[in-house]
Amino acid sequence: MTDQDSILQITAHLKGARLDRTLAEASDLSRSRLKALILAGAVTLGNRTILDPGHRVNAGDVFAVAVPPDEPAVPLGEDIPLRVIHEDDDLIVIDKPKGLVVHPAAGNPSGTLVNALIAHCGVSLSGIGGVKRPGIVHRLDKDTTGTMVVAKNDKAHRALSAQFADHGRTGALEREYLAFVWGVPDRPKGTIAAPLGRHPHARDKQAIRPDGRAAVTHFEVLEKYAGADGKGIASLLACRLETGRTHQIRVHLAHLGHPLLGDAVYGPGFKTKAVLLGEAARTALEGLGRQALHAHVLGFEHPRTGEEMRFRSVLPADLAALRAALQAPAGGGAPAAKNHRRGKA
Repeated sequence: MTDQDSILQITAHLKGARLDRTLAEASDLSRSRLKALILAGAVTLGNRTILDPGHRVNAGDVFAVAVPPDEPAVPLGEDIPLRVIHEDDDLIVIDKPKGLVVHPAAGNPSGTLVNALIAHCGVSLSGIGGVKRPGIVHRLDKDTTGTMVVAKNDKAHRALSAQFADHGRTGALEREYLAFVWGVPDRPKGTIAAPLGRHPHARDKQAIRPDGRAAVTHFEVLEKYAGADGKGIASLLACRLETGRTHQIRVHLAHLGHPLLGDAVYGPGFKTKAVLLGEAARTALEGLGRQALHAHVLGFEHPRTGEEMRFRSVLPADLAALRAALQAPAGGGAPAAKNHRRGKA
């Protein structure tokens, strides 16, 4: 494909195929984007303008597609520092800090990851749906830290979105989180399969609902921590997502009876347990100010090369301090169990 402000010449190879599908298979533009261009009169066959996305092509037909320059992004770019783990022409992988909202919305019109990426990527954003903007294919809550991948063009956006929609069932997608939770699960590993939907009384929350969307979280206990009374007070879990619903890990772990430390939304009833922590751990938790959840590992197939890529983010300073305080015998905890099976977190 050539620059988007030029004419694309695309030759049909199959007789009877739909025009929008034929163009999508031969270019980096999405089918919806090409359908809009067809309806706008931007596609011609010889001297004839084709206005029907369902037009049946003949083998050998040569179509010209006039693709206008991408429109400027509606959100403005903002100079917000980012920790970039990897970047190429198709995508960018970042280590998201706490407190950063992913996308502009009511209440957060600016100061978001999208604003930061528009400024950081600049001309390397070739457009998603005809707009110069980053392609968000998954999200992290405002106060959840860790690895995220974002697309920089239509082709990468479509390919990555398909991988996330498939939830890794047939591909390389891998998402693993580190979660500090109250209590210790009664088994070393397990699976939580409970459908999620919007909370019936609080629209900003999710809840376990029989009519909700299927949601599956696998967990493994990595470390156990003792409180001031010597009994198990908290633990560190590795959580692997089989699906990716809003607040999935937070709701599932609360449903299990082990909500995240610091989660004021799904674990408020566990605040009183803080008195059972050692002094250092209690101080670390009070200073955390967020749920103790970190996107530790992200793996996927590169949308252009097919290479399997895997990125890992270590615990940020606030969670590392919490972990150290929970581990320290002087803080009322017990020595840590074995480190994470793939190396220290």
